[in-house]
Amino acid sequence: MDCRRESAETLRNKCSACFRQYNKMEHLVEHMKVSYHSVHEPKCGACQKHCRSFESLREHLIGPLPKVECARVFSARGCGICLNIFDSPAAARYHRSACQYTRAAPMPKSGAGGRAIAMACKMVGGGSDGSLDLCARVCLIGEDETVIFQTYVKPMAPVTNYRYEVTGIRPEYLRDAMPLKLVQRRIQDILCNGEPLWKIRPRSYGRARILVGHGVEQDLDRLGLEYPTFMIRYM
Repeated sequence: MDCRRESAETLRNKCSACFRQYNKMEHLVEHMKVSYHSVHEPKCGACQKHCRSFESLREHLIGPLPKVECARVFSARGCGICLNIFDSPAAARYHRSACQYTRAAPMPKSGAGGRAIAMACKMVGGGSDGSLDLCARVCLIGEDETVIFQTYVKPMAPVTNYRYEVTGIRPEYLRDAMPLKLVQRRIQDILCNGEPLWKIRPRSYGRARILVGHGVEQDLDRLGLEYPTFMIRYM
């Protein structure tokens, strides 16, 4: 009986990324066509299963019905904030004391994060051919490597190409995303410390931050923001 059950399991077609099983190979092929598993998907550090989102990974590890073996490993060597699993309990304890993954401050206090702020954006595609860059995610990081602000952004135009293999962004991530106008205000408040942008002038920096990043001009353009050139540094 056990041999027959094991043989039946072996004959099922299993996805090597998310471990879903299908009775027919053509069903597995269809699954692979629409799943687009990539390195951007969160992955269980114990069994290496790809999950659709961090919430599904959390369910897999510490949900009401977690995978037993993975939950056991996670309880001993996992971080409840970023859901990573480490080589030893000591390494996990050391990491937990400094993990900043979800501890982003909604608004920094004056001087928080240092004088320089790094910004990075992820673009999805709009237009009939998906070539129009639309900002779908933005992250600001301070000099001390703490996340000051990060959010998904609801694009002003319809998204025709999510560029998932590059961005890791799915349609459901943008359904309740922050509106672009609100994102603009939050970023301006952070960069200028609440001061009006027109007050930022050469020789009179006030409390404004230096903005650092790759392709900052394109990111600002896609966000619909302006920032003084003399306050921008390129990496």
